[in-house]
Amino acid sequence: MGEPSLRERALRHLARRDHSRAELARKLASHGEHDEIQAVIARMGELGLQSDSRYAEVFVRSKSARFGETRLRRELTLRGIDRDLIDAALATECVESELDRARSVLRGRFSTPPTETREWARQARFLQTRGFAPELIRKLLKEPHDESA
Repeated sequence: MGEPSLRERALRHLARRDHSRAELARKLASHGEHDEIQAVIARMGELGLQSDSRYAEVFVRSKSARFGETRLRRELTLRGIDRDLIDAALATECVESELDRARSVLRGRFSTPPTETREWARQARFLQTRGFAPELIRKLLKEPHDESA
């Protein structure tokens, strides 16, 4: 058996999960020339096997319950997705408000509201690493804790 072709390698990667164009190019880089790789990726796009917009929508849908908009944007940018596609994916897939998502993430991790400055800072850092905006974090940590939630 010979070495798999560039096209076969691309198909194998895409069969496992969606990939952005940049991810797929990076994974195929050591197996062919740049122009050849771009041609294979373009063909995968023509066939509907690779789509950056679909990738962005799936990524946002799978991660939006755990992460804030800032982190989602950063992660998608690192994966080579265009800003317009990121905006579209966030608009269509983030049905819950940013505040509701932050509240859900916070309540999932911390059962009690912060009572002292040290605990407040700990919870704020947690939300910040999850990609929620500082003003949203302040607003959320200042609101009274609802036991029914």
